[in-house]
Amino acid sequence: MHLDATSTSSLFVSGGLGALFAACHSHEYSPAEIFRLTILPLILRRLLTAIPTLLGIIILSFLLMRFAPGGPFDGERPLAPETRAALEAAYGLNKGLGTQIWLYLSRLAQGDFGPSLIYRDFTVTELIAQSLPISLLIGGLALLLASVLGISAGLFAAARAGMWQDQILMLTATLLTALPTFVTGPLLALIFGLWLGWLPVSGQGGGGAWLILPVTALALPVAGAVAKLARAGLAEILGQDHIRAARARGTAPLTILRRHALRPALVPVASYLGPAAAGLLTGAVVIETVFGLPGLGRYFVQGALNRDYPLVLGVVTLYAALIILFNLIADLIYGWLDPRMRDV
Repeated sequence: MHLDATSTSSLFVSGGLGALFAACHSHEYSPAEIFRLTILPLILRRLLTAIPTLLGIIILSFLLMRFAPGGPFDGERPLAPETRAALEAAYGLNKGLGTQIWLYLSRLAQGDFGPSLIYRDFTVTELIAQSLPISLLIGGLALLLASVLGISAGLFAAARAGMWQDQILMLTATLLTALPTFVTGPLLALIFGLWLGWLPVSGQGGGGAWLILPVTALALPVAGAVAKLARAGLAEILGQDHIRAARARGTAPLTILRRHALRPALVPVASYLGPAAAGLLTGAVVIETVFGLPGLGRYFVQGALNRDYPLVLGVVTLYAALIILFNLIADLIYGWLDPRMRDV
């Protein structure tokens, strides 16, 4: 069997990424050929759908911002008509809506998000460059913490299925999942910051201690969901025939978990982590506001309140691109964990 582009596509549709890896492995393809025949087609298909999706999000966000009441130059003291007209001409707001969208997309294609209408000493690109590392740091650490806590709790609960440890852990996971970040954030700040005085509640003081509360507040709801998925996935795998056969042969429990159960049990977790990573990044909008952190969330809120069209559109575009990227990574991880896949 020769694996060309057509057969690769049909094999992916019928068996998933794991089947593609297995087919390549059986034909002893090199890593470069495996990438070309499996990973690259998946990435290209995602890009073909991502580009129009991103374009639609940008245009829709542009229209929503322009049709919203108010404007960037509306304040407590109204501007003189001549001053207002000069500002609108300087920022291109006096042109037709279609022309404005075309000019914005043309600049965006060159990597230019345009000038900020509120922070007039900075471009949107400069504001994003300053704030994005903080948002990525908080979101990345929260995802790591949620994964470690959730997977560990889920695996432990599955190993104690039906016992009191399992019930307590799953009840805790349900409560954590039900609590939104705008509740956990202020609650953690109140307890550990104001009452106990252990941790800073705003800004970036205290060394790295300023990260603990916002990261924990972001991670807890995701950790609860991951724990429930990991527990359900492992409990299902442990009840299958090949696991019972391994136990009958006297295989050690840790060996069964590591060789036979762990990877397929984590498939539901992998499919969830892509949207979860995107949710952590967008959820940081609330957390950054609560803890007074200069991340993307703060600029997004200020831009929306002050009708800073380029700033809001720049943040939305970046968020959408990152969400698409995270979902692609989740698809690749899902394929690697697919139980039909062989080691390569």
